[in-house]
Amino acid sequence: MNMIINETLRLYPPVSAMSRNVSRDVQLGKLIIPVNMEVMVPITALHHDPQLWGDDGHLFKAERFAEGIAKATKYNAAAFIPFSLGPRSCVGMGFAITETKTALSMILQRYIITLSPAHIHAPFPQPMVQPKHGLQVMLHSLQSDA
Repeated sequence: MNMIINETLRLYPPVSAMSRNVSRDVQLGKLIIPVNMEVMVPITALHHDPQLWGDDGHLFKAERFAEGIAKATKYNAAAFIPFSLGPRSCVGMGFAITETKTALSMILQRYIITLSPAHIHAPFPQPMVQPKHGLQVMLHSLQSDA
């Protein structure tokens, strides 16, 4: 379940970008970023970057996380930041992951989930990424009608 949740968060992070203020002058190659400059971190672009995730980075492949996050990111902590990173990371991360696991466990004990024939893959970045056309899935009960 961890692999599926992590791959979902990689492809569809809760927020598509975050901003940070530079606390001191920083030099990146020939570029100098001055103190107090606001820098945007495009999380969705980072999570789809072929240099980090390979040419299939746009595809859902939960097995990327089979050996954990560190191995999936080649030990680059900044390559996977669905809840940000460091001291300003999301305080609700642990709760969100636990809640997701609990909800998925309860649903998967009762239903098989399939995509609707009308499904159109169209993620829509608002403040939080969501499907543009709603959640187009069908739930098939595992309970017998007897």
